[in-house]
Amino acid sequence: MQHDRNTFAAPRDTTIDVGLRTHMQRVYNMMAIGLVLTGLLAFAVGTSEELFKLYYTNPMIRWPVILAPLGIVFFGLTPSKVQRMSIGMVAGLYLTLTALFGISLSSIFMMYSTESIARVFFITAGMFSATSIYGYTTKKDLTSMGSFMFMGLIGIIIASVVNIFMQSTMMHFIISCAGVVIFTGLTAWDTQRIKETYNASYGHDSLTKMAIMGALSLYLDFINLFMMLLRLFGGRD
Repeated sequence: MQHDRNTFAAPRDTTIDVGLRTHMQRVYNMMAIGLVLTGLLAFAVGTSEELFKLYYTNPMIRWPVILAPLGIVFFGLTPSKVQRMSIGMVAGLYLTLTALFGISLSSIFMMYSTESIARVFFITAGMFSATSIYGYTTKKDLTSMGSFMFMGLIGIIIASVVNIFMQSTMMHFIISCAGVVIFTGLTAWDTQRIKETYNASYGHDSLTKMAIMGALSLYLDFINLFMMLLRLFGGRD
């Protein structure tokens, strides 16, 4: 009888693993689509003098591009609203956000050489991949670390605002170093959180929305980690 129980247990575990693997692949694929869209638009605008001038010198375009992503994250893609939205609406808001980020990040092509941007991108991809794998595979509960990293995030946001007025090179360096640590930690925590909130019983629509929201979390971790590393290692044009 023991042999029979083990025989029936194996397919059940395999099904759970396959479902989780599919869910995580959907998360990473959606994140990758967002990064590609961001990169293409950043490159297109940043390497075109006409497009960049149109964006940078026109406040009617520039400020909506800068502020709209904040509105989408804090007011559009809230958990309660996502539950009531269609999958298409959630995906559309996510892609809109990544497109707007691409336009606003176009300025990096005016500040840094293309070679250093590419180099830092691959460094970011390597760090992100290693940290995300750790978050997925570790048995350690990262909840307390995630809470600590979130408090650190609030700290660097406040410090960044203060440094707008101080223009301190040393504070800029400290903020960038702290940001690398914080967004690396948040990557591991977000990955574990996405994994642990998966439940096959939620159904296709709910899991698809969860995958998009998970992709958004990891996308923001990647973009912010990339920007912090670019500040530290980017070569100026």
